Amino acid sequence: MICEILSASLPDVMEYFSSVLKIKKSFSGNSIETCAIVNAKSGKCFSDCKFCAQSKYSKAKIDIYPLLDIGKLLSIAKESFNKGIDRFSFVCSGVALSNSEIKYLGKVVETLKAGNSELRVCVSLGQIKKEELLFLKACGVDRYHHNLETSREFYPFISSVQAWEDRFRTVAIAKEIGLSVCSGGIFGLGESDEDIVSLFSSLKELEVDSVPLNFFHPVKGIPLEKQNFLTPLRSLQIVFAARAFFNKTVIRICGGREYNLRELQPFAVSVVDGLMVGNYLTTKGRTLMTDLELLKDLAFDNSLNLLDCSENAL
Repeated sequence: MICEILSASLPDVMEYFSSVLKIKKSFSGNSIETCAIVNAKSGKCFSDCKFCAQSKYSKAKIDIYPLLDIGKLLSIAKESFNKGIDRFSFVCSGVALSNSEIKYLGKVVETLKAGNSELRVCVSLGQIKKEELLFLKACGVDRYHHNLETSREFYPFISSVQAWEDRFRTVAIAKEIGLSVCSGGIFGLGESDEDIVSLFSSLKELEVDSVPLNFFHPVKGIPLEKQNFLTPLRSLQIVFAARAFFNKTVIRICGGREYNLRELQPFAVSVVDGLMVGNYLTTKGRTLMTDLELLKDLAFDNSLNLLDCSENAL
């Protein structure tokens, strides 16, 4: 079904809605998991990913700063959990962090989990060694996030500094030591249908626990700033294809969903198991109230707190 969905004429994509909705209902019923992130360390990444505003080669105007203060990180995480968000992740720019930075974040997670061991805490720290992952696991990290970004074949066209194979290896090591893993990609970079199938196949080979779908949002100052390969229907096509391919794996919609899916968001959200809420790394998200209303309209069971969602997105 996946190849048929990706190659269908775009107006015909909706013919697959009923089929992929049944897959979602069979896998996760009416539940949907929400997650949020904080850009804990921003900018000056020495990789050259053409889609990323945080690359040192980017001219995009973003906030650049080292690791945020522990108190600030804890405050943001606690605020998210208080609003009923199910998962929270500390995300850092860079191909890899120093050992001291990893220990710093380990302390943050350990402190957070000491207050409530049931909190689901994730980290996204780039390439990482096995012993560092074991340390983070001991500190209470539940899940490691590291995207493959795109297919092995297409990757050299968007990045030349960090090897795709190193990304794959990082995910494999995290799985090896028993961490839950979130790994997916970003779509709309000029990849082909074959590239999408190849990426999905690599993720299935790794047996990842969660597949985040990100959609390219062009911003001024990055190499791909004038590229716009996506339409709302094409974005929906990718979501439906992912749902058909990963019928027993959590699918979540993340960055770029507002910009690319626009008024078709309800159809996409209907067939997935997870939704990133709040702001993204360098772009703004919707208010939590807006997303809560969407989830309520779709009759999803979720834990967002109506009383605490009236403020702007995190």
